Amino acid sequence: MKKIIFLTVASFLTVAAFCQTKNQVVEAACGQCQFGLPGKSCDLAIRINGKAYFVDGSKIDSHGDAHAKDGFCNAIRKAEVSGELVKARFKATHFELLPEKGSSNK
Repeated sequence: MKKIIFLTVASFLTVAAFCQTKNQVVEAACGQCQFGLPGKSCDLAIRINGKAYFVDGSKIDSHGDAHAKDGFCNAIRKAEVSGELVKARFKATHFELLPEKGSSNK
């Protein structure tokens, strides 16, 4: 019973700590194609601690062709984000796609 209470409190604190973020690096991709979120179109999402959230405040096509080889529908990328979780969606105030490792683009 103590373990269940501890895990519940720890989970709550993790979510509460992430509710307001400042420049955190996360995984970013198409919510439907890469993270298995529900929907019929391609929408930008991020994944934090194994849980995916759709993003408001940035669009999937604002970061290049989503269906390109390295696009969000075909690859999970790293992004630096700031914002907050509101009703199970990430409200981004900052979203910057990071260069892929080994890429000469800076």
